Amino acid sequence: MSVLVTGGAGYIGSHMTLALADRGEEVVVLDNLSTGVETNVDARSELVVGDAGDHELVCRLIDTHGIDAIVHFAGSIVVPDSIADPLGYYLNNTVKTRALIQAAVDKGLKAFIFSSTAAVYGIPAENPIAETVPLAPISPYGASKMMTEMMLRDTGVAHPLRHVALRYFNVAGADPEGRSGQSTPRATHLIKVASQAALGQRPHLDVFGTDYETPDGTCIRDYIHVSDLIGAHVLALDYLRRGGDSRTMNCGYGTGYSVMEVIDAVKRVSGTEFAVKLCPRRAGDPPALVSRAEAVRSTLGWTPQYADLDLIVRHALNWENKLQSSGAAA
Repeated sequence: MSVLVTGGAGYIGSHMTLALADRGEEVVVLDNLSTGVETNVDARSELVVGDAGDHELVCRLIDTHGIDAIVHFAGSIVVPDSIADPLGYYLNNTVKTRALIQAAVDKGLKAFIFSSTAAVYGIPAENPIAETVPLAPISPYGASKMMTEMMLRDTGVAHPLRHVALRYFNVAGADPEGRSGQSTPRATHLIKVASQAALGQRPHLDVFGTDYETPDGTCIRDYIHVSDLIGAHVLALDYLRRGGDSRTMNCGYGTGYSVMEVIDAVKRVSGTEFAVKLCPRRAGDPPALVSRAEAVRSTLGWTPQYADLDLIVRHALNWENKLQSSGAAA
C-alpha cells in the first residue's frame, strides 16, 4: 500500500510527506510545482510532476504504486486572489478536484483526506465555531472548498469512497527539525511575513484593517502548528483504513489571537523591532475565526503537541533563518 499526496511539494503537503515517510509509508507526491518547492519533497518519497486534475495520470499512479489512499492538498489558497480570479479558483480547487475524486472512484479507493478550510464558514454568527454552524463562505476560495466537501459527501452516498475533510484554521510554524516550512513565493501567512519583517527581508509589515469589532480592532484567528495539523491527517488516515465513516472536522486549538498579538509575539521571540503599516481592510477577511475542535479530538484521538504561539513563531523564525542563510528566502 502507498499514499498519494497531491500538492506534496507545498507547505502543508511537504510536512505530510515527512510524517508518512517517518513511519515507513510508501509515498507518491503529485505536484505541478506551480507554487510548490521541489527541494521540500522528502527524498524517501517519489515526486511526480503533474496535475492532480489529470484523471489518466492519477489512475496510472494508483495502479502502478498500489495506492490505497489519497491526501489532497493541491489547490489555490489566497483569499484576495480568489476574489480577483474566481473562475481560476473554481477550476483549480473544484473542477480539478472533481477529476481527482473520479479517479479515486474509478479505481475503487476507499480513503480520501481533504484539505478544507475555516473559510467555508464566512462570517459566523458564533465563535468558537462548531462544525454545525451553517456554511456561508464570503470568498470564491471558501466556496470552492465548500463545493468539494459537497462532492465528497454525495460521492460517498453513491460509492464506497469514504473521506475525512479537515477544516483548517490558520496554519503556521515549521517542522521542528527544520526539514520543511513555508517556502512558497508570495506567501501571505501572517506569521511568515512578520518573521520576514523581523529578519529585515521586508521594509515593513502591512496590517489589513484596524476597525473590526474586536478588542484591538484587528482580525482574530486560531493559529495551529503545521506539525499538529499533520498529526490529525495521519490519524485520519488510520481512521479511514480501519473502516471509519466519513467525517468533517475542524482543526484548530480553540484559542484566538489578534493580528497585533501575533506581531507582538514575533517581536518578542525574535528580539527585534520592525515597522508596521496600517492599511484598509482586505475583501474576504472575517473579523474572527476560532475553532471548536472537540470532534477531531474525540473521533481521532488527536492531542496537540505544539499549542503555544511563541513556539509556533520560534519554529517559523528558525525556518526563515534557514532560508535566508541558504539564499532561498521567498
